[in-house]
Amino acid sequence: MRAARLISLVLLLQARETMTAAELARELEVSERTVYRDVLALSAAGVPVYADRGRAGGYRLLGGYRTRLTGLTRDEAEALFLAGLPGPAGDLGLADAVASAELKVLAALPPSLRDAPARTGQRFHLDVPGWFRESTPPRWLAELARAVWRDGVVVLRYRRGEREVTRRVEPYGLVLKSGTWYLVGRVGDAMRTYRVDRVVDVVPDPATFVRDDGFDLGGYWREQAEAFLRGMLAERVTVRVSPVGLRRLRFLADTPFAYEEALAAAGAPDGQGWVVTRLPVESVEVAYAQLLAFGPEAEVLDPPELRARLVDAAARSATLYGVAPGPPDQR
Repeated sequence: MRAARLISLVLLLQARETMTAAELARELEVSERTVYRDVLALSAAGVPVYADRGRAGGYRLLGGYRTRLTGLTRDEAEALFLAGLPGPAGDLGLADAVASAELKVLAALPPSLRDAPARTGQRFHLDVPGWFRESTPPRWLAELARAVWRDGVVVLRYRRGEREVTRRVEPYGLVLKSGTWYLVGRVGDAMRTYRVDRVVDVVPDPATFVRDDGFDLGGYWREQAEAFLRGMLAERVTVRVSPVGLRRLRFLADTPFAYEEALAAAGAPDGQGWVVTRLPVESVEVAYAQLLAFGPEAEVLDPPELRARLVDAAARSATLYGVAPGPPDQR
């Protein structure tokens, strides 16, 4: 544990040149007293860690000291080569850079770990795009990636439904979700998200923008994805489901959020174990298709038009299989 922390301390100083004891303690999640002891241990081991006094002072490595990758474990070395996704990197125009970086990492590894890329490639293959999608990257993806790297403003022409709109965007980042690339950028005072395959044209602006260092791309994406799903599942249907239907609900609900809400809303089981709950759905039309898959394990109670459609579907199925339908629904 301590050895890993000492390596992390050296790597932090390599990356940031000078850091105070408080900054190191915060990054390493230890006390400042522990940082002082670690610095003494590194100095005793021959690592040239020095302290600069004064307001702008802190710890630094003397004379451009650099550590080699000799501290990597086998798991860490193999994870490095698993992390580089050749497909997305190629889409972004970074395939050559990733290949070059892998060669440099490989050259820096000790002989005992030189087989890491081969072992990883034999055991894992990451096929990122979803099924039934073209693997060709969107036309303007590489251009947008360059703008993201240089914090360069772009003027987008974007297809929205049947019309095109033009927006001046400060591109903060790119997100790959289920084989689809999205651009996250600031337009005016608000963040916006654009599907890259709907971008018609990109014109680089000579201007650059000052990035908000507090912006968290991953956090923003998670919030937007959840808000999108909650907004999409705006309607509710009341259903009575059997124990089998309740288990099947996990696989037939639109999202984990829909399943969790339906589970939380479920009432007490009746004598046969059936429960009444409310299921979030996109629309009555979509709910009709979903609930058909439950068969006799679910009964719609509300809304009436959805119940009537499923009663009709059940009657037509009975006729199709040569079974006389029962009496009309009286509920």
